Amino acid sequence: MSDAMNDRVNPHDMPSAQQLVESVREWLERDVLAGTTGRLQFHTRVAVNVLAMVERELEVGASQAVAHAARLAQLGCADDRELARRIRDGELDDRLPEVRDLVWATVRDKLTVANPKYLG
Repeated sequence: MSDAMNDRVNPHDMPSAQQLVESVREWLERDVLAGTTGRLQFHTRVAVNVLAMVERELEVGASQAVAHAARLAQLGCADDRELARRIRDGELDDRLPEVRDLVWATVRDKLTVANPKYLG
C-alpha cells in the first residue's frame, strides 16, 4: 500500500484496490494465459497489461499529480488547458526551457505508468 494511503483514514477493509488488481493480473498471467490460444490469449495479454498499468497508477498516480500541479504552478498555470493556451498564444515563449522541462517530466510520468520499459 502506498505511503499516501497509509497517511489518511481509509474506510475500506483489506485487500486494497491495488492488491485486488494485482491478484487478478497474477491470476490471468499464471492460470488463464497458459490455458488459452489465439484471440483469447491476445485479449488476456491486453488485460494483463491494462491491469499492470492500473497497478502502477495506483502506486504513483497521486504523487505524480502533486508534482505535475507544482510544475504547472511554477509556470503560473492552473491546469494543462491553460498551459496549452498560453503556449499557443506565445505567452511562454520566453520560458521555453521551463516549458520543455515540464513537458518532458509529464511524458516520463505517463510512461512510468503506461510502460516503464520505454524509459530505458
